[in-house]
Amino acid sequence: MEKSLVIVESPPKAKTISKILGRDFQVKASVGHVRDLPKNRLGVNVRKNFEPQYEILREKEPIVKELREAAQEAERVYLAPDPDREGEAIAWHLAELLDLPKSKLHRIEFNEITKDAVMAALKTPRQIDKRLVDAQQARRVLDRLVGYKISPLLWRKVNGRSAGRVQSVAVRLICEREQEVTNFEAQEYWSIKASLSKQKSKTAFLAPLYKWKDKRVIAASEKATAQTMVIENEREAKAIVKAIEDKNFEVTSVSEKASQRKPQPPFITSTLQREAANQLGFPVKKTMQVAQTLYEGIELGTEGPTGLITYMRTDSTRVAQQAQDEARKFIETKYGKDYVPAKPWVYSRKAKNVQDAHEAIRPTYPEKTPDEVKKHLSSDQYKLYKLIWQRFMASQMSAVKLNTRTVEITAGDAIFRASTTEKKFDGFTIVYDRAAKVTQSETDEENGEGEGHEEETENLPVVKEGEALNLKELVKNQHFTQPPPRYTEATLVKTLEELGIGRPSTYAATVATIIDRKYVERQNKALIPTKLGQAVNLLLVEHFGNIVDVSFTANMEAKLDQIEEDEIDWHGMLKEFYQPFAETLKKAEENMNKVVILSDQTCPACGQQMAIRSSRFGQFLGCVGYPECKTKIALTKEGTPVPEDRPSDEVCTKCGAAMIIRYGRYGDYLLCSSEECKDQRPILKTTGVLCPREGCGGAIVEKKSRRGKIFFGCSNYSLNKCTSAYWYPPLISGGPNGANLCPQCHSMLLYKTLKRGDQVQCSNKECTFAELATGKEVHA
Repeated sequence: MEKSLVIVESPPKAKTISKILGRDFQVKASVGHVRDLPKNRLGVNVRKNFEPQYEILREKEPIVKELREAAQEAERVYLAPDPDREGEAIAWHLAELLDLPKSKLHRIEFNEITKDAVMAALKTPRQIDKRLVDAQQARRVLDRLVGYKISPLLWRKVNGRSAGRVQSVAVRLICEREQEVTNFEAQEYWSIKASLSKQKSKTAFLAPLYKWKDKRVIAASEKATAQTMVIENEREAKAIVKAIEDKNFEVTSVSEKASQRKPQPPFITSTLQREAANQLGFPVKKTMQVAQTLYEGIELGTEGPTGLITYMRTDSTRVAQQAQDEARKFIETKYGKDYVPAKPWVYSRKAKNVQDAHEAIRPTYPEKTPDEVKKHLSSDQYKLYKLIWQRFMASQMSAVKLNTRTVEITAGDAIFRASTTEKKFDGFTIVYDRAAKVTQSETDEENGEGEGHEEETENLPVVKEGEALNLKELVKNQHFTQPPPRYTEATLVKTLEELGIGRPSTYAATVATIIDRKYVERQNKALIPTKLGQAVNLLLVEHFGNIVDVSFTANMEAKLDQIEEDEIDWHGMLKEFYQPFAETLKKAEENMNKVVILSDQTCPACGQQMAIRSSRFGQFLGCVGYPECKTKIALTKEGTPVPEDRPSDEVCTKCGAAMIIRYGRYGDYLLCSSEECKDQRPILKTTGVLCPREGCGGAIVEKKSRRGKIFFGCSNYSLNKCTSAYWYPPLISGGPNGANLCPQCHSMLLYKTLKRGDQVQCSNKECTFAELATGKEVHA
């Protein structure tokens, strides 16, 4: 019997869908794009109406052959890539290559990989949406024209690696913010607080000076009006203190206000990236990689592969009615009726270019709590799933009920003000209390509110109007305004979204590209432009000002949306862009001067300065005296000169010669000093513990995974002789094999460093032994 064929992008997604559909369907993966513009040439026929010249990717030729054969044998073919422009384009490319009758070829899409969603999609197949395809093609051709035309010019003039339509704007934003920080001049201002107490009470509270002579006292960074004032220096602060220190302090106003705090909307791509960066420390690229695995399916024991979240590239906060109903039912069962709002919250967004094609990011099964699925998830998957689950469940819960009490105290011409807020009902914070981690203004910003919030006062007693208070002390504090904060990955994504630049699918790639190209570097969490990034930005702003203009780039994004809505033709849009762009490019080639980026190093051969240069292998230092002086110095990934070879205590296991330490592409390694041998091996950080596997003879050493994560494995691991590997180090002892042994099963113990406290745990997965660590030695 002929089976139907379903084609998706990734093998994990294929595995999950195959489990859902059963034996009557064959599910295969294209493993991403199978066709694209050529890598070594422009690939766009500008004269022939900007026709793209696609090629099958060389590494995908076997996959295309396999898909063609399977499609010919199938009764029906369902194209099921992701539900966005990129997914639609993949489906179109597959359709072009498979060359099947329209009656046999169907496009299906689903926002979540669940049985209900997949089966519903099969019942409602459609044709490929050429509007979505055209919008993706327009973006691809536009990016190729900008990249392939400007990048060679940058290479010649500044050794820049590349230019990009969106990435160059991101670099400009970061460079301009850095300039603001550099040019910032701090402004001094002062604040005054009164330390007060009730009569016959020893407990004091602080009340900030709110008004002086009918003018509200503000910080120097706040917007000044005719009704406000700034205490600019210590002299003014002392004069105010002197004028009121002998006055009576009397309560002149006591007010109470009931309010509520609504939950934040469920995540969209940008807010998930920001929150994961702020709470979990995840780079945006990592967030999307982990979210992809949660979407495509996780092995849940006997349930098999299961998609745990909805599609993670979205800018809509919309939630399906069924998902709302399931969440409300779970909330009522778990937390009680009071935590379910009378009507579900409706979240709308005012940002530019919002599309409502998909739902918000949410768990596919609200009843699958993070703790329930934790044993099936990696640490990163668990953290991100917990964040998504908590945010969504909170978004469907009742508001927090608050009561704010405000007290005004008058002393002469001064009014002091103290406020405290009491939580009357915890509402959604029982699940997700983001307020503990961010300011209320950030919360209001996401809910479309903007009401100001005052500083909270601790120990504010119950007082009455007319009540006299004791003055214990008047406290003066000096302050200085702060420069605007440098962008982090999270705030850059937020800014790009607010400006209407890029799409949910491009944020992570944009940030990763500008870091990989060495235009920007991370310092702690801040994004700081490198010398190369600043030089490239200056050239682009001078010669391609419109290309890296924020408004121009946002307008191009809007036009891509118009193509998707079938309001404008994509060929016409490209023609409108290209004519002035070609003229600008010609002028830049004639007028752009070569820029040399000097480093702090001097040439060891001739004493002249070394310049930062680029090659296809990365950056290096080259003497400015080139070609007379051809001295080059290789740079490490961190941008420092590569160290010279160093002696080691190791001897070569093949010829017995001394080994030296040499820096290579992946860091330091051991190299045999004999010219005839030249054997290499990695430098192993030993733990002093022997491999617990019987007869192995290896030792447990520190290693790095392909993604740079540290783990501990047998020294024979890389030789494929032993598979012993652990994410945590062994607990060291003075025993014969160097490790402490489990009191229950006598396996090796591991030392786990966790946020909730360090633990000692058995390395045997079948053993349950674990206890809190109490000062036991561990390999660092």
